[in-house]
Amino acid sequence: MAFLGRRNFLKRGTIALLPTLLPAGKLMAADNATNAGAAPGNHAIKLFGDGEMFAPEAYIAELSNAFAATKFEQDRYGVGGAVAALENKFAAITGKEKAIFMPSGTMANQLALSVLSGDKSKVFVQDTSHVYRDEADAAQSIFYKRLMPLAPGETYFTAQQLQQSIDALAEAEVFETGIGAVSIENPVRRTNGKTVPLAEIKKIADYCRAKNIRLHLDGARIFMAAAWTGVSVKEYAAHFDTVYISLYKYFGASAGAVLCGSKEVIDKMPHLMKVHGGSMYGNWTNAAMALHRLEGFEERLQKAIETWGKISGALNKISGIKIAPLPGGSNIYSLALSKAIDGTKMHAQLNKEFNIKMPRPDEQNHSFVSVNETLLYQPADYVIHAFKTSMR
Repeated sequence: MAFLGRRNFLKRGTIALLPTLLPAGKLMAADNATNAGAAPGNHAIKLFGDGEMFAPEAYIAELSNAFAATKFEQDRYGVGGAVAALENKFAAITGKEKAIFMPSGTMANQLALSVLSGDKSKVFVQDTSHVYRDEADAAQSIFYKRLMPLAPGETYFTAQQLQQSIDALAEAEVFETGIGAVSIENPVRRTNGKTVPLAEIKKIADYCRAKNIRLHLDGARIFMAAAWTGVSVKEYAAHFDTVYISLYKYFGASAGAVLCGSKEVIDKMPHLMKVHGGSMYGNWTNAAMALHRLEGFEERLQKAIETWGKISGALNKISGIKIAPLPGGSNIYSLALSKAIDGTKMHAQLNKEFNIKMPRPDEQNHSFVSVNETLLYQPADYVIHAFKTSMR
């Protein structure tokens, strides 16, 4: 199965200039608000990615809306103001003692694993994880950690696989260097947003606790996992020592991450951020945007899921198109077209006439589409009509 990554999507030239967008509070259009064939205006529905990403003009407008709603204050080197408010919010959401704003998810992952593992060098990860595949070997080259990938090509490894790999070390290696931490990404973007079953997470957590091995959750998109599985962010986080959550993938910030954990762990981060060049004077623009968009986000996402159910249900009744969830998936769905439909022309017409943007179907007339809150820019009937028209 092909991987739908944002880099691959951008390389295929599918994204036009990002439009000016509605404020978060105006996202939910009633299903009878627009006729099926009405002009879509400037608010693009994006069937890719996890949420809205603002162009500069729209970002400024949205931040202005946020300031009008809440007179937030700036921080100073990550202390106080909107940053402190955001950190307190995420600590409550995850059920952790403390949270800290970080400039990037890579830094959040790497610093968490470094602190959790201490002087022990081995860190077990998924073969398909961001930590292993997409962080420029930072664990090895900067933090002197040896990443131990498990379950090649799969979404997750099992507790049994982890135990077997650890048990085998006694005979496989001459010198014992110690197992410091285990990292789990959930959901996994390299397997099209598939999730790690909570039951397996619990088994892994129980084993790690018994062995005094610390656990980190790369939960960049954990809100997507929570929305599709029904497991709360707090429940997922409860099984880990630390959890990182992205601020730009679906909260509208232009950058940033939050790392949550115990006070003991989080209190070590400001110094580590400074020595690794991640301590910035002002972080309030990203923190304020994320805090603003976080308000009501879970409700909007549930509304988007409900809207998608209406859309996919109607389209699946039409000959020549099949939309299906992925096994164990989250917000990414398979979209297959029959040979009788010109997928390239459908893609172009959806974009040009209806302002609906999606990845271009491949040579097999297949694509992956993502569900996010931009679906709420138009009623379900509008999207259904757009697909029907563009498939002709």
